Amino acid sequence: MALLTGAAVLTGLLQGVQATDSQARTASGSHTAALSLNGLDPAVPTSGGSVTVSGTVVNNSKTKITDAHIGVRIGSGGPLTTRSAMKDVLDRGDYNVYLDGSADLDGHTSHVADLGPGITTSFSLKVPVSAFALGSSGVYQLSVTIDGQTAVESYQHVLGIARTFLPWYQEGDAKPTRISYLWPLIDTPHIAPQGDTDSQQSPIFVDDKLAAELRPGGRLQEMVDLAKNLQVTWVVDPDLLASVEAMTKPYRVVAEEDASGNILRTTLGTGTTDAKNWLNSLRTAVTGAQVISLPFGDSDIASIAHHADATGASAKEGAGPLKAVDRVKTGLTLGKITTDTILGVKSDDDVAWPLNGALDPSIVSVAHNSGASRIIARSDTFPDGPVHYTPTAPRPIGGGTTAMVADASLSNAFNGNMLYAGNYQAAVQNFVAQTLLITMQAPHQQRDLLVAPQRMPSVSQAQAMADGISEVDGSPWAETVTFDDAAKSAPDPKAAHKVPSASAYPKSLRRTELSTQAFARLGGTQDELNGFVGILTIKDRVTVPFRNAMLRAMSTDWRLTPQGVPDPADPAGIGNSTSFRASIGEYLHELMGAVHVLQKTPLTLSGRSGTIPVTVKNDLGQPITGLTLKLTSDSNIRLEIKNPLQLITVDGGHSRTLKFQTKASANGKVQITARLYTANGAAYDAPQAPVQFNIKITKVTDLVMLIIAAGLLLLVLAGVRIYRQRKRQAAADERNGGSGGDDGEDGSDGDDPDSPDDGDAEDAEAEQAGDPAADTARRSPEPSSTSEKVDG
Repeated sequence: MALLTGAAVLTGLLQGVQATDSQARTASGSHTAALSLNGLDPAVPTSGGSVTVSGTVVNNSKTKITDAHIGVRIGSGGPLTTRSAMKDVLDRGDYNVYLDGSADLDGHTSHVADLGPGITTSFSLKVPVSAFALGSSGVYQLSVTIDGQTAVESYQHVLGIARTFLPWYQEGDAKPTRISYLWPLIDTPHIAPQGDTDSQQSPIFVDDKLAAELRPGGRLQEMVDLAKNLQVTWVVDPDLLASVEAMTKPYRVVAEEDASGNILRTTLGTGTTDAKNWLNSLRTAVTGAQVISLPFGDSDIASIAHHADATGASAKEGAGPLKAVDRVKTGLTLGKITTDTILGVKSDDDVAWPLNGALDPSIVSVAHNSGASRIIARSDTFPDGPVHYTPTAPRPIGGGTTAMVADASLSNAFNGNMLYAGNYQAAVQNFVAQTLLITMQAPHQQRDLLVAPQRMPSVSQAQAMADGISEVDGSPWAETVTFDDAAKSAPDPKAAHKVPSASAYPKSLRRTELSTQAFARLGGTQDELNGFVGILTIKDRVTVPFRNAMLRAMSTDWRLTPQGVPDPADPAGIGNSTSFRASIGEYLHELMGAVHVLQKTPLTLSGRSGTIPVTVKNDLGQPITGLTLKLTSDSNIRLEIKNPLQLITVDGGHSRTLKFQTKASANGKVQITARLYTANGAAYDAPQAPVQFNIKITKVTDLVMLIIAAGLLLLVLAGVRIYRQRKRQAAADERNGGSGGDDGEDGSDGDDPDSPDDGDAEDAEAEQAGDPAADTARRSPEPSSTSEKVDG
């Protein structure tokens, strides 16, 4: 078994430092000294062989330890029969003469020189297997003790004890347990939403931390090296593969940002060579192995199921601003394409893996409706049911979906700090022993287990995992199978098959989930994006990077630290994920702002009609189309805009000026608003408000005044005519003497010769709108000159 060099000495020194004065004052009995076991070689003894036990011991008391020796004891009662009994052994405190064994194995001890207070020493003891007097196959408790005396307790007694397990297996007819091991290649997102300004729009990395993980000795490099000779099922985040592939070419890394997250300066990345080597090593390692492709970015389906639907519709329907199901579907499809293309394999994309394997009905619904037929669960959140043994992993949960329930104890075996040799050895030995005990629980019933470790194990955790897997894989009581093989095994009818309720979902995990507000913000960004891409002619340049950024923003990995455990100071990675989500929206606004109406200074109109020029600038690297420029006046009576709506197309990096014909009817000031609209009629305002400017009307022409005067004159003349007609009628009536005859003059039958002709005195003027100006070269977005006048 591979152990960390020098770890034994380091462990002892650290333990010595950690012994406080309070501990020293109370150290007595079996707490007088502290033992740490750093090695048990071999982990699985064989007949005729021997076992070497090594470790350190530190004196926790304030008096000298004398006449001391290290010995080993076998727990009474034979092999342990339950996994809870194994836990009880590790939780036991004081030395128990019955449970821990009454005496050292005769003649197999190691002398310890006198130890002063706080002093640490190492030990090594080799014991033949025959001395243990092991009986039937199973897991035995092995206790390592230091016996001696002190000035306070001046008699021989146990001063300290450390406990571990000794797996012992004699060839028999037990059916080996089939175990599938998941080996995750996952990391936090590293690519910024913003792309480089080069012609290929290469990705920009938010940092160069990934380069360090790909170098020899780095976490991801060690993950590949350790597993290349193991029979494991690889579980990969396609975003990691895409990121590393981008690093195989020269790439840029953010070096400086402003307060809003805008990138001010980038530097050249350092990991190109290591990225090429890592991908080549990985392609070799996965040859012939099963590869599971997670959704691109390792979508957090638990957070999506619980929070993505901010509208209140069910997750099953996939409603809400982000359409949860569609989003996961997109990630699964993109993930498989990415994985298969980069690694040259045919990966499985029908597997969902919620954080810690915790399930509830909404999580199952999102996973099932997005296309996953197998969901990785874990036994601490999915009960085993009324069985006295560890049941097989597959559990049908309805709708053609299978929950693959990983064993929680085996999956969590290497979660601790494996840098300490004592922790490392204990984890490996406990892992190996548990697999044997599982087999012996029901030796004639073959079962398939699943081990799903933490998503991002550290280097030391990965080393311990690899050692544990190697030991078990070489044992006679277990054999390694792929995830597919384990999933095909017959389910145990006695095991629990009901998905836990929403109320049973762990509160500790709920507290770390991405919030409803986070998804609502992403939904708002998606709505803006949908409107923006409608004006683009090369849509993929924007839709592809933003799709990937949105998937990265919903990653499970924001909830983890690189060591694979939640950070107590920031359990959900809120700072990083919030910043990343904000940067997506800010970058979109930056792109939208590249298409804008140029500001204008106040204008002067010195005539009855004129043309208002308005310029739209396109700083994007592609042509835009489908936009409408609309001008509105706050006083249509004073100034009428004859052609207020005009379609516009502008080449990338160019400006275009549109001319709007106007007609003025009175002097004064008028405010004009210039605003862009998309093809569906939505205002194209983000991130800036519409452009407003004033027009001062200083002269109305004589013709206009003449028309107004002529109109007044016609009114006067009409009044005179009516008066004269009535006067003539009255005179005629008087001459007739009221006889009522019909012979009098009737002036109503003819026109008055003095009356003017009727007609329209106002000129009818036909005006034609100006054609849009031709595309211009890139120009400065400065406002127009203060002396600008409206074309007459």
